[in-house]
Amino acid sequence: MKFIGNVLATIVGIFVFFMVLFFGIALIRALFGGDGNKVKIKDNSVIELDLSEVKQDYGGKFNFAEFNYFRAQHNGVVDVLNAIEAAKSDDKIKGISIVNNTAMIGIAQRKAVRDKLEDFKKSGKFVVAYANAYSQGEYYLDSVADTLYVNPVGELDFKGLSTEILFFKDFQDKTGVKMEVIRHGKYKSAVEPFLENEMSPANREQMTVLLNSIWSTVVDDISKSRKIPVDSLNAIADNLGARTPELAKAKKLIDKIGYEDEYHNGIRRALKVEKEEEYNKVNILDYARNVANTNADYETKDRIAIIYAQGEILSGEGDVSYIGEGSMRRSLEDARNDDNVKAVVLRIDSPGGSALTSELIWREIELTKKKKPVVVSMGNLAASGGYYIACNANTIFAEPNTITGSIGVFGTLPNFSPLAKKIGINAEQVKTHQNASGYSVFEPLDENYKNVVLEGVEHIYNTFVSRVAAGRKMTFAQVDSIAQGRVWAGRDAVKIGLVDKMGGLDQAIKHAASLAKITEYKTEDYPEYNKTIEDMFRGLTGGVSMFQSREALIKEQIGEEGYQVIEQIRRAKQQRGVQALMPFELVIQ
Repeated sequence: MKFIGNVLATIVGIFVFFMVLFFGIALIRALFGGDGNKVKIKDNSVIELDLSEVKQDYGGKFNFAEFNYFRAQHNGVVDVLNAIEAAKSDDKIKGISIVNNTAMIGIAQRKAVRDKLEDFKKSGKFVVAYANAYSQGEYYLDSVADTLYVNPVGELDFKGLSTEILFFKDFQDKTGVKMEVIRHGKYKSAVEPFLENEMSPANREQMTVLLNSIWSTVVDDISKSRKIPVDSLNAIADNLGARTPELAKAKKLIDKIGYEDEYHNGIRRALKVEKEEEYNKVNILDYARNVANTNADYETKDRIAIIYAQGEILSGEGDVSYIGEGSMRRSLEDARNDDNVKAVVLRIDSPGGSALTSELIWREIELTKKKKPVVVSMGNLAASGGYYIACNANTIFAEPNTITGSIGVFGTLPNFSPLAKKIGINAEQVKTHQNASGYSVFEPLDENYKNVVLEGVEHIYNTFVSRVAAGRKMTFAQVDSIAQGRVWAGRDAVKIGLVDKMGGLDQAIKHAASLAKITEYKTEDYPEYNKTIEDMFRGLTGGVSMFQSREALIKEQIGEEGYQVIEQIRRAKQQRGVQALMPFELVIQ
């Protein structure tokens, strides 16, 4: 037995040693590696536009107060845009290459990158693209290139836009697990999947209008770049007329059919490099870090603060992937109290979330606006709570394919009473007053309690509409007629008064400077997220295992489609309080 004990102790010791070694290396890399290191840019170089690691507009600033360490990430869409802008005038950069790009960014972000590439080409430098197969989203971005290649046995997906919504009414009936829903707004379909088995006419109407509006922006841009009439592009989409490389080339959607080595040989010829010689390349994020670390100008005192609000609106500190009142309130307060900051640009990419947190952020914007101009720049999404925090800005900018509006609120309450009855569970309450027990997940929803919650939903809806009416200088009735939870594309939101101007972040910054009456300025990014050592290790290990995230583990077991079902149910159950949330999880493909 002693021998076995020694063996087990040795195994445990080895395991602990490797655990400590792993975390030590990970911690050292997190603290001292990566982002601050500059990459040497050689003459006659080409930027490789690999966006696979780019997920949000803002990479984030992180403050680990426990050991006095600060770190800024430069891997956001904005960093990519700044890098492309800098490359225009960099004599060492001769062009940009896009190879098998697999971006995770949204359609409005793709447009922003696309527009920046279009501007880059005015410098006389080239943009070229190659793919083994083009998804529709990748083709939209890559179609800006001077020359497009596709593999001889590849394909091009060009068929128009669609989206799919899962409905859970029958699932609830079969399992006995249901969601009690209290809502305002005929278009507020965030909770529709829990109430019906099919899409309502109101929801189908708004989604049809939305998709057609976004598609119009897509084909307009492709039409200009490829010099193909919009009607022809729509006919190609209808008939799947570009599904093979030969068809795509015949319809002028691509320029060349070839292999990747032939594509790189074409770049060599443009650079006047020998065929067997390797040409100089630099990854876009490496170049972006160089730009971020060399562009500091401390002599220019005037600043414009860019505050990024990205992800679902929740309580707490916040992070690059979700909006919390802690970091947002602190950022707005710092910006308005800093004499060097002359204006604020709030960059929003959010489907909304907690109505309470949205109101708290709205209040901070209202206070900031009294001291300096506040301009909103909308990204992919600024819907529901995302619009709530935008509505009182001095000016609102959006991309044509931004998804916005969704002015409406709802509440959801998980209820297990049908399941409890099926399996023989009975809940009994003892209380001193009629409403003391509130709500129990094991009992049917009491009508009196439901009316109380509905009263809260109506109150917040009225507050939301009033905030929009005051901010947009409209009447309550005017806002209500375009509210009811309905979503709009940016190009349509301008027509109904929810947005002031079409344009991206650059245009919003220039407008903020004009409102502040400054011509020479630098931008400063917010928020700075306060983190702990526990947060760092949670990020390194994915919250579950040092080797695999919880999401990856679940997907491995039940597949992507099954994971989506569980994730939607999980998110609905986690929602606390009244929600000002995007009416559905929209995946456009």
